[in-house]
Amino acid sequence: MHLPDEAAAHALGARLAAVVRPGDVIALSGPLGAGKTSIARGLLAALGLAGEAPSPSFAIVQPYDPPEVCLSVLHVDLYRIEDRQEARELGLDEAEDALLLVEWPERLGEDYWPDALWLTLAFDDGGGRRLTARVPDAWEGRWPLT
Repeated sequence: MHLPDEAAAHALGARLAAVVRPGDVIALSGPLGAGKTSIARGLLAALGLAGEAPSPSFAIVQPYDPPEVCLSVLHVDLYRIEDRQEARELGLDEAEDALLLVEWPERLGEDYWPDALWLTLAFDDGGGRRLTARVPDAWEGRWPLT
């Protein structure tokens, strides 16, 4: 999938919002500036968040709950996490009723969330982004997005 600009990343997030469920994990992987947070912001806006969502880079976990959004969401940035034990201390494994949006999931390894929809962004030659998806069985019928 090609995302030519930030608006396209926001639109992808909005389309994801229409199909997410509590307990889902969306892993957003790619280099700095690739559009991970833009996708997350589009999704959060479509779930009802008024205003722009801050990047969770320093907080590591930014929670959103109803009525701010229509379902509980944990927006996570693992860029500063060094190992799996640090992630366990964040309590992410216990967030069964929330949607997890995880930036930099590769910091924990691709096997940490085996049922995650894994979206990888890369810069393309034209200034846009190329998105590839690893789609688990849990997302059958929901991906590809329409």
